[in-house]
Amino acid sequence: MMRHYLQIKDQYKDCVLFYRLGDFYEMFFDDAKEVSALLDLTLTGRDCGLEERAPMCGIPFHAADTYIARLVALGKKVAICEQLSDPATSKGMVDRDVVRVVSAGTLIEDELLDERSNNFIACAYKSGEECAVAYTDITTGEFCVSSFSGGNCVSEAGENLVKLSPAEIIVNDEFLLAARDCPVLKYNSLPSFSCYVPWAFTVRRAENSLLEQFQTKTLAPFGIAGKDIAISACGALVEYLRETQKHALKNLDGLKYLNGRKTMMLDSIAIKNLELTKTLYEGKKRGSLLWLLDKTQTGMGARLLTNLILNPLNSREEICFRLDGVEELFNATVIRIGIAETLKGIRDIERIAGKISNNNLTPRDCENLALSLAIVPSLKFQLTGFSSPVLMKIVSELHELSEIRDLLKATIVENAPVAVKDGGFIREGYNKDLDEFRRIRDGGAGMIAEMETRERDATGIKNLKIKYNRVFGYMIEVTNSFKDKVPYHYQRRQTIANAERYVTDELKEVEEKILTSEERSIKLELAIFEDVKSALADNISKLKELAQAIAFLDCLVSFAAVSKERNYCKPQIGPLGGPLKIIDGRHPVVEALSKERFVPNDTTMDGKDTSIMIITGPNMAGKSTYMRQTALIVLMAHLGCFVPAKSAEIPVTDRIFTRVGASDNLILDQSTFMVEMTEVASIILNATPDSLLILDEVGRGTSTFDGLSIAWAVLEHLAQKIKAKTLFATHYHELTELEDKIEGVKNYKVTVKEAAGTVIFLRKIMRGGANKSFGIEVAKLAGVPAEVTARAKEILKKLEKNDIARGAAQTEEIAVSEEEPSLSEIEKILSELDLDNLSPMQAFMVLSDLSEKVKR
Repeated sequence: MMRHYLQIKDQYKDCVLFYRLGDFYEMFFDDAKEVSALLDLTLTGRDCGLEERAPMCGIPFHAADTYIARLVALGKKVAICEQLSDPATSKGMVDRDVVRVVSAGTLIEDELLDERSNNFIACAYKSGEECAVAYTDITTGEFCVSSFSGGNCVSEAGENLVKLSPAEIIVNDEFLLAARDCPVLKYNSLPSFSCYVPWAFTVRRAENSLLEQFQTKTLAPFGIAGKDIAISACGALVEYLRETQKHALKNLDGLKYLNGRKTMMLDSIAIKNLELTKTLYEGKKRGSLLWLLDKTQTGMGARLLTNLILNPLNSREEICFRLDGVEELFNATVIRIGIAETLKGIRDIERIAGKISNNNLTPRDCENLALSLAIVPSLKFQLTGFSSPVLMKIVSELHELSEIRDLLKATIVENAPVAVKDGGFIREGYNKDLDEFRRIRDGGAGMIAEMETRERDATGIKNLKIKYNRVFGYMIEVTNSFKDKVPYHYQRRQTIANAERYVTDELKEVEEKILTSEERSIKLELAIFEDVKSALADNISKLKELAQAIAFLDCLVSFAAVSKERNYCKPQIGPLGGPLKIIDGRHPVVEALSKERFVPNDTTMDGKDTSIMIITGPNMAGKSTYMRQTALIVLMAHLGCFVPAKSAEIPVTDRIFTRVGASDNLILDQSTFMVEMTEVASIILNATPDSLLILDEVGRGTSTFDGLSIAWAVLEHLAQKIKAKTLFATHYHELTELEDKIEGVKNYKVTVKEAAGTVIFLRKIMRGGANKSFGIEVAKLAGVPAEVTARAKEILKKLEKNDIARGAAQTEEIAVSEEEPSLSEIEKILSELDLDNLSPMQAFMVLSDLSEKVKR
């Protein structure tokens, strides 16, 4: 046995080997030493033919899932070596072999997975200046691939991996080497890469693996025919899964090639800064856009919603296709609430289909599937009144699968058990033989009592008894005083002190029936269950399509519910490069979390007269909130969701870039300024005229004059070369001079009011540049002691009097100061005022501001 253990271990050197011995999984040698320390198990020893006893530790087989989960969480792989033959009938050693390798990306147990999140395993492959990333979730059957080319291919592949957050990543040697110098892969927390065997990535081997997996003769239907880089990544991933899972993976029956798909590009920085799936500092779902929009009722819908948020559309037709469906659901409140209630009753069909494929389906899953399929006709009926193409398409994909539903209802009992080993899950009346076995099993005592009465009457032995002994089974016991009445056909089995025990052929038959009925009934139940699983396996593709339709409907209902509850409006989607016009826009998450009334603001950028908004104002006034809300409104529109505004005209946008906040990354040896400049460089190199840029405090991470120079140069480049719609928040008031120098640049400020030595933030965005920073007043609000802020005011007065800062900063290029605004700026502000829509307070603020500028 130990020789066999070592042979198996040699095949799975990178795994902890769980070796089944009876009711335990045992580990030996180095595995035992390591696992006993990791899991706090008792380390013992076992004789193994060597001079020293083999170190050993073990766990009960019925508790294995818990221990496997802990090992996987610690980054280990676990190879499960099972007993393949019955110890009772085996001659010699029991047959054993590895039936599955469990790793972070191949978990299939419900209790180890988050129902509302995918558990992706990814394969990244590099060859020359080409990369591909393939990924799948074996519990749902989702299988996708993207390819990248050019000098930035590793970085783009890395962005893709960061967005996916896979639980496990396998790579080829070339990708592993390139990843060491890739900032995206170095500075984002991803699981350690695992190199896979080179031959699995060869195009011919990979293509054959995929053709065999999909049962096709060509890869053309999946869009990757001739795309060697994508084929290699996908084929290697399938090879790895076959090697570790040891079965056919029937739910991996198709593949999506994502390149050229109509989705907006979002890099990891934008995903993080806009807090799309988790908050920036605490890393929690609450406070993210996903948290706000997630009113889904099913695990399938929740997983899809995350995917939709990370991959917004950038096709006008596709966006409007979704929006029309959301609008219908938005307007049909009563029906929408009814649909949401109906969806609550549907279980995770997508993962049940995965369980059918992975052969870990339970009777409870079958019962849940039957209940879910029974709800589908009701769901279709609720959708009959809708006419939008997207909802009609969903209806067409809601397969009722009545034959499967009827089969499950006929075979599986209500409140079915999770485990199959004890039987009791096949419905009475489905199989006559099974019913007979159960009748015998449950009526064994009655059969023996009936036989006992019959034998007493036939023999005249009044104290005749039929007793059971674990060694000899059932026997007829007759006391010595009645021995002379024992019939000839009784066969003596045992002599005891006061009696003799006998058996008869009839008793042997009854005993056989009683003692084997339990075992035979369980075997027959398992055989029936195998037939049920086989019927389900033939319908995996339809179950997946049904699950995807329900998940998509769940997301649209969620969008409509949030939009109605929060009073959002349907955005008008314009073409690429069209104007961006948001009236009374609000930050969706801040508004939802704030106890105060949110102050709405307009955003208007036509890409010509206004393509860059320079936004000035003190800290805490709301600059960052305003810029983020603009980005989120644009992104929500691209999801096909209503947006938090009075009205919105949103152009199709190819990418959203962000440079928000600043923080040192000391662990990874990156300064604040280095982080900032890396993000700015990415924006300058990748932005297009159809992108939306959010830049907050560019240049803040270095000295005042270096920072001002960089911010000035970046603004000039964005305005003159890239011409993308840009919101640029800054404390460098000198930058407001660019409005007179560069076409398309406009100054805006967040209004504040001074009162009694403090500032009141009005949160309103208006035309013009801020007059002062109010830094000292904000410091006072933040709780800085009065003596410190008083001293700061003294120092500020001396600096202003000596004009230290201004004298040092002034150059020929920056000729006009903020303290002396040109008359043209005042004229521009007046010419752009919309007096019909100006409130009295706003008019007073504008007049006060202009008066102050003219006096100075």
